[in-house]
Amino acid sequence: MSENTELREQVRARYAQAATAVATGTRNADLLAEETQPSSCCASTSTGEERTDADQSSCCAPTERSFGAGLYDEATAAGLPIEAVEASLGCGNPTAVAELHEGERVLDLGSGGGIDVLLSARRVGKSGFAYGVDMTDEMLALAERNKAEACAENVAFLKGTIEDVPLPDGAVDVVISNCVINLSTDKPVVLAEMFRVLAPGGRIGVSDVVAEDRLTPAERAERGSYVGCIAGALSKTEYLDGLTAAGFTGASVEFTHEAADGMHAAIIRATKPTA
Repeated sequence: MSENTELREQVRARYAQAATAVATGTRNADLLAEETQPSSCCASTSTGEERTDADQSSCCAPTERSFGAGLYDEATAAGLPIEAVEASLGCGNPTAVAELHEGERVLDLGSGGGIDVLLSARRVGKSGFAYGVDMTDEMLALAERNKAEACAENVAFLKGTIEDVPLPDGAVDVVISNCVINLSTDKPVVLAEMFRVLAPGGRIGVSDVVAEDRLTPAERAERGSYVGCIAGALSKTEYLDGLTAAGFTGASVEFTHEAADGMHAAIIRATKPTA
């Protein structure tokens, strides 16, 4: 098994476990507790030296408020199925970031339990539509139950990967994602897929973990695991360069809150040119 395939399977297994846990009553805070930094972060540096207490404090900084349901205020979450809220493991609220409007078509990459798809469906109204794409059967089943409970008619959940989105070219006006792009092992392909499925003039509004440019890939890996949304994060410059290479214009990365030392939850925006 290649390293990339192994990482993808680790991600799939982690989120399958999370979906199953939520379905059996596990609360969001307990899911997040399982995302704490591994011993490789807290015990030693990349050179194998033992970390001091100060090192551990700065390296292993993420808290529940960095991720999860707590990033949605009560008014936003009101009326949503409880399991959609409890399954949220993201690092922001991309539906607010994207400034969705009535009648728009929206795609959520890595839609999980469906919280951002259901919120998008509310914002775009009956004349709009919200798609969610996820590769994990357990998450898709959870999302379908949440869709039924919410009586959301303008919603569809599709099985697929964010590197190979099962929608035609120009199918949507907005692409959102919540702390999922960092989990991909082929991010240039993900950015290209976002560009492909957008109609001309379409835009992205993404929440993701992004590293400060000063951190090397090895230093990012010291701060957390791949499945914990830390080790696989792009740097700010890598994100901006990747969006430009994919064809986007007006790209921006705005840090919002710290997820670990030198690692931040961020808002990423960009636009597909009209011609």
